[in-house]
Order: sequence, then C-alpha cells, then structure tokens
Amino acid sequence: MTRNNRPIPSILKVTLLREGIAESTHRAIAVVCDDRGRLLAEAGDAKMSTFIRSALKPFQAIAVTSTGTIERYGLSDPDLAIICSSHQGTIEQTRQVFNVLWRSDVDPAALQCPVPVGKSSPLEHNCSGKHAGMLAVCQQRLFPLENYLHRSHPIQKLIVGKLGELLKMPADELIRAKDDCGAPTYAMTLDQMATLYAQLSSGQNLELERVVRAMTHYPQLIGGNGHFDTELMRLTEGELVSKAGAEGIQCVGRVGQGLGLAIKVLDGAKRAKYAVALHILRQLGWLNPTLAEPLIEQFMMLSEFKRLEVTGELTML
Repeated sequence: MTRNNRPIPSILKVTLLREGIAESTHRAIAVVCDDRGRLLAEAGDAKMSTFIRSALKPFQAIAVTSTGTIERYGLSDPDLAIICSSHQGTIEQTRQVFNVLWRSDVDPAALQCPVPVGKSSPLEHNCSGKHAGMLAVCQQRLFPLENYLHRSHPIQKLIVGKLGELLKMPADELIRAKDDCGAPTYAMTLDQMATLYAQLSSGQNLELERVVRAMTHYPQLIGGNGHFDTELMRLTEGELVSKAGAEGIQCVGRVGQGLGLAIKVLDGAKRAKYAVALHILRQLGWLNPTLAEPLIEQFMMLSEFKRLEVTGELTML
C-alpha cells in the first residue's frame, strides 16, 4: 500500500507467549502528531478511520471549561477529573460524580447512562462523570435536561463544534454514532486523534490545560487503581496525559511538548493496546526504563506462564 507515493509503514504485532511459545496474535496501528497536525511517525496507516470512543472524554469536557460552568457552580479539579473519567464505580468515584450534580442542582435521576449489571445506580456507570458534566452545562446554559444525549441537543452541538474547531474542519463532516453509554462518539482518523492529544498536551489552550491539570493531578479518578491510565499518569507525575477508549483505542499526550500518540488495536483487544503503548512510549523516550519496568510487569507479564511481546517500530517521518 502507498500514500502520496510513500509506502505505508508496517503495522505492529503483539504476540501472547505461553512459556515462550506463540499462542495468539494482535495487530496494531500507532501514530504520532504534533499540535499543528503534522504527522511525525507512524506504524500502519495513519489515515485509518475508527471511533475514538472514551478517548474523546477530555474534549467533551471542554463544554465544562469553556462555558463558565466551573465558575458558576464552584467545580473543582477532582470534579473535572471525574467528568473525563472511565471510572470503576468505587465509592470515591461515584461520590465525585454526585458532587458535580449536587453543585449544579441536578437530580441524579436526570442521568441517562445505563445502570451497570449488578449495580443499583447510573452513578456507578463508568461514563457517569461525562454525563454529569453535560448536565451541569445544560443547567448553566438553561438547556433542556431531558434529551441531552440527542445529537441535535445544544450541548452536543456545542461539543462537536469545539471538535471541529480543534480539527480545523466543519463539525457536520464528523461521522457520529451512539457510544455504549448513549452519548455520541465520533469516527476520525488516527492522525486526527493524535493531533487532538497533541493539542490537549500543548499548554497553548487554557480550556484544555485545565483538563490536563485535573487528569494528571487526580489520576485515581480517571480509571482507578490498577487501571492503565491511572498508573501511567501516577508514575509520570504530570509528564504524560493518558485516556483509553474501548475497542483497542489508547491515546497519550506529552504534556508541555504538544505531541500526541494514538493507538488502535485492530481486533479491539484491551491487553494489546497497553503493551503497544508501553512499547511505543519507550521507543519515543517518553517513558524512561525505571518507570517502564513496573508498568511492563503489570500490563505485559500476564501471569507466571504468559507474557505479551510487541514487534515492530514506528517509522519516523
């Protein structure tokens, strides 16, 4: 395959080894861009389009940081962190979601995310923070609360408008579909995802800088103990901002450098995206060997008998 008369670099391969013998294989694409949208490195086709899923949450949170909602309701950095989260439904996390709603004078019954299996409240859904943030903006802007997930609702138009501005494209060209929680998610190319994370981490946009500060200062709210995003941000102490998405999506920004990484595992395997992220972060020099070691132990050494191995490298452009 070629693009602009240039061969597309080979994709990455993730192999599950059982006592050193290959058992399963995943394939992955990885892309690095700067905050101007310039493609810096790739493995596989940077123009592949897929849904960004929950890696979109830091950008959906711009609706909160750009409308005066934080100031109106006195929302804190932990509140903003839980709005960006894919949390585990712990007591600490669900209380933080409730706090966003309470400060905004919104009844939790307004949440339209599902009640997780085996749970008793939509507050425990991993996307409830995102929904609470949307409802807080609706309350502040006097938007109706009842249909806030509909693509034509003012809160969704506000969010997609912000995305269009960041990607320098007409918002109505973005293909949208319902995520599992019922909110819209968007299809975009991997280099667009990497560009978004480069902008997130650049420090040049105050609305995004507030999001990064909240995520990196309160990583335990973004996922939870043992979650890749939480452990990576906790160890790197503000140098990297990280957010996973379902179906093999992982995005990372290098804070203060305006560089973004986007990963897609083609078969959607969660275990493979973490292995690829660690492999690429080490290659880029964004993660030093000392910090990488415990993450490798946790996310690549699956048991006494099983480990993941990544082969292939980014092609620098």
